[in-house]
Amino acid sequence: MQEFWIFFKIGLRHVLDIHGYDHLLFLIALTVPYSFKDWKRVLILVSIFTIGHTLALLLSVFNIVVVKANIVEIIIPITILITAFFNLLKAGKSAKQESITFIGFVTLFFGIIHGLGFSNYFKTILSGDAYDKLPKLLEFALGIEVAQIIVVLSVLILSFIVQTLFRFNKRDFTLVASSFVIGVVIPLIIENQIWK
Repeated sequence: MQEFWIFFKIGLRHVLDIHGYDHLLFLIALTVPYSFKDWKRVLILVSIFTIGHTLALLLSVFNIVVVKANIVEIIIPITILITAFFNLLKAGKSAKQESITFIGFVTLFFGIIHGLGFSNYFKTILSGDAYDKLPKLLEFALGIEVAQIIVVLSVLILSFIVQTLFRFNKRDFTLVASSFVIGVVIPLIIENQIWK
């Protein structure tokens, strides 16, 4: 049980670490088009992202997929940028109009990309053979999922407060929040080591 909490907490910290805020930015961009009444849809998307993230780590642990960290490190902020730009294009339109299949597939793919970004480090903190690592991977994934739900609830609460107290409409909140994400992520892309 002690070991469970170790990897669960690593999963929590991976998402909630303010210094590794790329995960937070993606979750913000993923969540801002929705409100509390869409909680099931958001929960499905977050879980799909966790599945993609975990799948990437699983493939990496078993050495089925090995990636160069510098390539993935540039793709991660690009996935965040794409998500935020998608929000700008769709702002003001009902999120229910979009196919959950399409959004889910894109979210799964982006989860795989984000998981690959963490895979090299993740392999260094695990001991034993690949099969010994499997329970730890699942514990880590559970920590990821709980942390993501915390972030999503925080974004939905902020959205509710801004729309209720400050009389922002959903479209304006989506535009402002997505623009904020874009403003933070563009420097991450420009300053990436791959350009140097």
